[in-house]
Amino acid sequence: MPFVIYVLGLAVFAQGTSEFMLSGLLPDIADSLNVSVATAGSLTSAFAIGIAVGAPLVALLGRRWPRRVALPAFLVTFELMHVLGATTSSFPVLLITRLIAALANAGFIAVALTTVTAMVDENSKGRATSVLLSGVTVSLIAGVPLGALIGAHWGWRAVFWTVAAISIPPTIAILRAVPADTTQPSERSTRHELHALTRPGPVVLLLLGALVNGATFCTLTYLAPVITDLTALSASWIPAALVAFGIGAFTGVTIAGRLADTRPTQLLAGGTTVLAVGWLLFAMNPTDPTTTFVFVFIQGVFSFAVGSTLLSQVLYKAADAPTLAGGFSVAALNVGTVIGPILGGLTLNTALGYRAPILVSAALTCTALLLGTATLARKPIHTLITGGPTAEEARGGPSPTSRRSSERH
Repeated sequence: MPFVIYVLGLAVFAQGTSEFMLSGLLPDIADSLNVSVATAGSLTSAFAIGIAVGAPLVALLGRRWPRRVALPAFLVTFELMHVLGATTSSFPVLLITRLIAALANAGFIAVALTTVTAMVDENSKGRATSVLLSGVTVSLIAGVPLGALIGAHWGWRAVFWTVAAISIPPTIAILRAVPADTTQPSERSTRHELHALTRPGPVVLLLLGALVNGATFCTLTYLAPVITDLTALSASWIPAALVAFGIGAFTGVTIAGRLADTRPTQLLAGGTTVLAVGWLLFAMNPTDPTTTFVFVFIQGVFSFAVGSTLLSQVLYKAADAPTLAGGFSVAALNVGTVIGPILGGLTLNTALGYRAPILVSAALTCTALLLGTATLARKPIHTLITGGPTAEEARGGPSPTSRRSSERH
């Protein structure tokens, strides 16, 4: 992998820390700004909305932007929004800063995906994507728990300052590491790329991504009160739970990096099944500390293994949309990130309490499993969930049909 991909992953680490850090800060933010925990949870939804809207929008508007200029510009905007968020005492202002920071995050991810996939060979998109997304998982292992510890000792504002500070080194590194000539404008029209993205294969993948990511964030957003209210552990255990999820997520991305290019169907079908069963079992027994930490780890593994594979498969199946596929993939994942916490928040006042978001996660994943199963029933075996050519065909090998034809002759 080119060194610049790891530099971009470092920037994604800072952005991932910002995106996920609220899981451990919601109670503190709610108390500080005099809002409910459910209202504070809308900060997560606001960030996801900004990414969902911003990713395709920036991908459309920035088709010919120089990447060496766009990437650091997005990061600087991201940093400034965190400085403003750290200094405000108004919840609406904080909400707006999250939206703008998310737009900058979306623009960065959309351009970064285009950059990394353009810098590797045609058969390594899954691996390049996993390296980029490993920054997110490392943020779960190190950045988010560290943020929770900083928040516990110095308050949530100190965490915002920290995120702004750790975004500066990758900004400087990108200016030095991204070559000035990396811009590769697409010769295809916007209409052509949009048409490629609306074929059945990519559409199913995007829908699956929204559902799986919605399930992940539905529970992750309310993980702090799950740990303290249901598992009856002290708040000091929240960082440990986030570390367990982060280690699982890193493991999942690593698995996807090894298998997403060669066995995507098996990984998607098996991983989604494990996720559906895991959420149901977790909801049945969230009070035992050992069980809770085991499920947090397992769900982290398969949530990110499936999510990363879905993203890379969109890049494969929508190869005719090289500048828009990444942006729309990120948008789809974050549509789920919006839906999940909202649905979870709506169920908090039921008799199930904080158990309800876990059941919502189970329902969303079961829906994804049903959609995948329905697709399986309609498609030939080599298209399955992805609705496109096999990995062998993508690498230029013979299709099953051509092999059968050659055998007959």
